[in-house]
Amino acid sequence: MICGLCFHHCDLSEGQTGFCRARACRDGKIVSLNYGKLTSLALDPIEKKPLRRFHPGSMILSVGSFGCNLRCPFCQNHEISMCGDGELEIAEPSPKALAGKALELRPSGNIGVAYTYNEPLVGYEYVRDCAALVHERGMVNVLVTNGTIEGTPWRKLLPLIDAANIDLKGFTPEWYRRLGGDLETVKRSIVLAAERCHVEVTTLLVPGENDSEEEIRSLAQWLASVNRNIPLHLSRFFPRYRMTDKPPTPVERVYRLAGVAREYLRYIYTGNC
Repeated sequence: MICGLCFHHCDLSEGQTGFCRARACRDGKIVSLNYGKLTSLALDPIEKKPLRRFHPGSMILSVGSFGCNLRCPFCQNHEISMCGDGELEIAEPSPKALAGKALELRPSGNIGVAYTYNEPLVGYEYVRDCAALVHERGMVNVLVTNGTIEGTPWRKLLPLIDAANIDLKGFTPEWYRRLGGDLETVKRSIVLAAERCHVEVTTLLVPGENDSEEEIRSLAQWLASVNRNIPLHLSRFFPRYRMTDKPPTPVERVYRLAGVAREYLRYIYTGNC
């Protein structure tokens, strides 16, 4: 069986698990191994997603599972994103229970559910089912994603999503290949999302990899061609996971690149500075 969720198109025999560690072939079908299995749950400020221009000052119930369809060596959540089924302690709320929890937290300022921490789209079915019930309760759905999903499932999910922060990890195909991803796939995801919901974009600036002025200028020009009102978050890198040999991004470089991006985009935010 071939999993059609993302561009990897994992070709799986019975019992095999896909590249993302969250999808597998069972009984001749592609199934989600992380359906309803949460490794993280917290009530966060919306600004932590990060979303700066979507219901500022609000709180949102943030949930994560396990698995990811990229292999970023600097992953900040590798403890869950690089794990598979049975390797972590989990809670198992049904979609109805999660939507109910979101509603229960409304007096605390909660506006809905954010699917985040690991790559939520590898648990596509759970996100879809929860999001429908969250909408029924008059609350919002937020997605924090790497955007690595095929066009058809993405289009089907977007009517349930109110806001997304999509990682644009750089602007060269070579860098994306090193991360196990595909630049054109992510660009398509941003374009499609911008047509349907509020979108903000985050780029982590890794010294010597994706932090040249030329690359950020190209990235900002392209994003402006989609919509110059899309907020861009430029975040400072810190050594993590398998990339501990690089120093943190100099703060002055983050600010300089933010200045380059502001030539093309209205809203630029700097992170981790």
